[in-house]
Amino acid sequence: MKALNDFVKKFEPDHATQPLLSTTYDAFYTFLFQPGSTTKGGVHVRDGMDLKRQMVWVVLALQLLYIFGTWNIGNQHFNALGQYTGLLEGFHLKIVYGLIQVIPIFVVTHVVGLGIEFIYAAKKGHSVEEGFLVSGALIPLIMPPDIPLWILGLSVAFAVVLGKEAFGGTGMNIWNIALLSRVFIFFAYPTTISGDEVWISGIEKVDVGVYASEAYSIVHHAFDWVFAGLGWNTFGQGGQLVADGFTGATPLGIAAKEGWEGVSAVYDQSAIFWGNIPGSIGESSVPLILIGMAFIMFTRIADYRTIVGGLIGFMVGGFMLNAIAPSELTADTPGIFKFMAIHPLRQMIMGSFLFAITFMATDPVSSADTPTGKWIYGFLVAFIGLIIRVLNPAYPEGWMLSILLMNTFAPLIDHYVYQANIKRRAKRTASMAKTRDELITKRGDVEVFTPENADDYRPVGNLGIY
Repeated sequence: MKALNDFVKKFEPDHATQPLLSTTYDAFYTFLFQPGSTTKGGVHVRDGMDLKRQMVWVVLALQLLYIFGTWNIGNQHFNALGQYTGLLEGFHLKIVYGLIQVIPIFVVTHVVGLGIEFIYAAKKGHSVEEGFLVSGALIPLIMPPDIPLWILGLSVAFAVVLGKEAFGGTGMNIWNIALLSRVFIFFAYPTTISGDEVWISGIEKVDVGVYASEAYSIVHHAFDWVFAGLGWNTFGQGGQLVADGFTGATPLGIAAKEGWEGVSAVYDQSAIFWGNIPGSIGESSVPLILIGMAFIMFTRIADYRTIVGGLIGFMVGGFMLNAIAPSELTADTPGIFKFMAIHPLRQMIMGSFLFAITFMATDPVSSADTPTGKWIYGFLVAFIGLIIRVLNPAYPEGWMLSILLMNTFAPLIDHYVYQANIKRRAKRTASMAKTRDELITKRGDVEVFTPENADDYRPVGNLGIY
């Protein structure tokens, strides 16, 4: 390792004459090697786990979601065409199709985001801040697979410049950077991130009510040449009409209109649980999200209070909505009441709640800081998010909005927690002082120390003896 370190050190540029190149070199060097120096003195904790490596743990927790999301993009594409409907049928085509969609999204996110980070770091004259490691890994997972890359680039630039650098960089931002990127698209280009037609990749509308696959690109044809040589199935030319009964609607989109009965008519509950449904790239697989949740909680990268508080808030909100919903549902019951009547556990496996409460709400910068505040913050994120999901007629999901809202109020939550602690300690101190005074001035019911005889009691030295 020392030989590799010495070799890399040979390429270190001069910071004074080449600040941008020096900043870029420092970013990659500190990614490869642990810090070369640590704090000195007995009051400091000396550790190789710097901020960058802490961020890497979160990125590692997301890798299973990247793998599954890549496969699911291809799986949903071919399911829409009625091809390779088995989980392992056409596995190579599904993976390659997913990679062709995911890699450009990942590259654009990091080129734009890290490029801005490098420029700001060079202008400020310090090392690249590590916060975008996690944001850059999260942003592709919360996007639809066909998001236009130029819109993605704009959203990342907006989030990094106005949501982070404008506040001073890593550790200073008020809102979650990944969610700012998504909310920019949601309000500026809503048709690219909502509705029933954006969640399945490579399907286009060719006529009223008629959908077909887009023509495959030269990249797909290059892989066809390889697959044909191996005797495997190939992509072909594209342009096939979708299968009869095709719907690009997500379970939440259906639930908002028809309740659980409508969802179960289209999707099997096990498919929803495992994530074999349309949706954002990495938010759908419950088991893999739970693995990531356990990983970051076990490594203490994320605070369990926010997550558990969120689970409690979700169940409370879910049962409250169940209580409001009619006891009997008919075909004429409005969709909002059918949505309210869905059991909280079924609500939990639909949509992106588990992903949001695990990887978004636990952001240590934009969430509450105090232990009690984390319970309150997590509870309100889930409770408010579920209310937005069910009662908002335009968009059947709520975590993006609820987390950004609670990011705004997180300092206020901490303020009141601090004030409550101060008042409680003041009350306890006053009670202890009163007890102390009584011990000094009384022996039972007899006053032994009064203003009249105070001069007779003199302290001896600094011992407090009278």
